[in-house]
Amino acid sequence: MGKNSSNSAIRNNYWSPYLTGVLLGLVLLSTFYLMGWGLGVSRAVTKVTAYVLHIPFPDMVEKNIYFKDYFREEQPLKDWIVFEVSGMVIGGIVGAITGRRFSIRVERGPRINPARRFLFALLGGIIVGFATRLARGCTSGVALSGGATLALGAWAFVIGMFSGGYAIAFFVKRLWR
Repeated sequence: MGKNSSNSAIRNNYWSPYLTGVLLGLVLLSTFYLMGWGLGVSRAVTKVTAYVLHIPFPDMVEKNIYFKDYFREEQPLKDWIVFEVSGMVIGGIVGAITGRRFSIRVERGPRINPARRFLFALLGGIIVGFATRLARGCTSGVALSGGATLALGAWAFVIGMFSGGYAIAFFVKRLWR
């Protein structure tokens, strides 16, 4: 089997980008209408982190200038955004199962070993996580929700994000070929 035939077989196991784009747009429209907010992830991650840290370190969380705002409520896990993110995880699993792609594996190129792949993923996650909290929002919140409301800052962010991604890809693409 040639290289192109295996790539086309893999591509056929994904949902249609047109269908998923329309469905994502409907979900975004629904969250604006029903909840008064768009989509996002970072607040849910912070709420869950504050909740989990509160179990062993309640004083630290309640006095921490950053976490106390996320733990103000009696039960922070009841926030709708935590359920939204849970739905995203479930949706990803459903998509992988229905596309017959569900498996546990390390996605990597032929020139990188799993340990280095995990290291790069960890470093990238730390950088994105720091930038997300610094910007007070995640890429999905800014790009999808901000872009849907035609916020100029959101469009500037998307252009910058893709430009940065292409610039970095130039240096790491050899690891994936």
